[in-house]
Amino acid sequence: MGLTVLLFSLLALLVLGVPVAMALLAASLLTFMLLDVDLVVGVQRLASGINVFSLMAIPFFVFAGDLMYRAGIAERLVRVADAALGRTRGGLGQVNVGASMMFGAVSGSAVASVSALGSALMPMMAKKGYHPDYAVNVTCTAAILGLIIPPSHNMIIYTASAGIGVSIGDLFLAGVLPGILAGSMLAVTAWLVARRRNYPRGEFPGWYAFLRALLAAIPGLVSALIIIVGIVGGVFTPTESAAVAVAYTVLVAVFGYRSLGLKGFGLAVTGAVRTTAMVMLIIGSAAVFGWALAVLEGPSQLAELVSRMTDSPVLVLLIVILILLLLGTFMDMAPLIIITTPIFLPLVMSFGMDPVHFGIVLMLALGIGLVTPPVGSVLFVGSAIGKIRIEEAVRTIWPFYLALLVALLLIAYVPAISLTLPGLLS
Repeated sequence: MGLTVLLFSLLALLVLGVPVAMALLAASLLTFMLLDVDLVVGVQRLASGINVFSLMAIPFFVFAGDLMYRAGIAERLVRVADAALGRTRGGLGQVNVGASMMFGAVSGSAVASVSALGSALMPMMAKKGYHPDYAVNVTCTAAILGLIIPPSHNMIIYTASAGIGVSIGDLFLAGVLPGILAGSMLAVTAWLVARRRNYPRGEFPGWYAFLRALLAAIPGLVSALIIIVGIVGGVFTPTESAAVAVAYTVLVAVFGYRSLGLKGFGLAVTGAVRTTAMVMLIIGSAAVFGWALAVLEGPSQLAELVSRMTDSPVLVLLIVILILLLLGTFMDMAPLIIITTPIFLPLVMSFGMDPVHFGIVLMLALGIGLVTPPVGSVLFVGSAIGKIRIEEAVRTIWPFYLALLVALLLIAYVPAISLTLPGLLS
């Protein structure tokens, strides 16, 4: 009875349009009252949910990503990708994917990526004769690569939600090859669509121009290396590495590129504070919900239900992936990570799946939800920048969905893609 009230009250509140954090908290407190649990427990669980040291890295990651966006690093990465990839048929599609992979490694945010690269590339693509729907589709689907290419603050949320000591360094390393695989498949898809539509071929500007663009972009890319090498090498904790990355980014933006003024810095601070407050409220509310779910034995009941359906690890993982894809269509990523991790991680681990491997599958599956209506925040932002309706973008986005789904299944069923680098370097 209690589990039914918890889940159906949450669903009803979400359908009514209540913000996710408030819906999680209200559903949990309603269940507490039904079970005669002291409501003070809810306050305690909310406080303990955000009182996690590793979560302190999130505001620094968000702040660093916002600083990079406002410092114009995206434009420098576009120049590198354009010099390297722009000569192919429909070269700006390849440039878009390549720049997204690089900017994703710097910002770790899909929304920041589509905002920065969309603003730089979509007008350029329009001038070259590319259709707006193609520009939006490539930009939006490539933007989610930053969720699995390290560093990513969503990975930190996953490690905190897992509750079993999943290594952030291992998770960062595990995202490299899957990110390259997914990016390569999107690049091939962009080329095939461009070839069918007969988009123009660019020109190679020469090695001197390429090296010049690369040298200009290297200072911005170094911030990602600071985070990854610092964590994997044991030099910094995730929080310390994120703080060092912020300091480095400020120095590069102010004194190196000279592209960040007081106004831009102030906007980055404001944006980071707002995003952090929103994420922390969701994390705290989800911690209350997760405690109620655990008390009511929700994960064990789900495992028992799935076990009755099948005892095949292949089918169990497929069922979990389908549920994640479905949930991602109407909820945002951060709350879904917090809600689904305690439910599905014990289930897949009982069938022998590594928690680091599952973390990458979870990131990509929920990332696809960000470009899937009705609540695809990245798709909404991209369509607004491209000045087209969501319906126009969705009508022709299916080849890119297909590429991401194939990449997701390969990553899910070939563990070596995710686990090779952590096994070699950690």
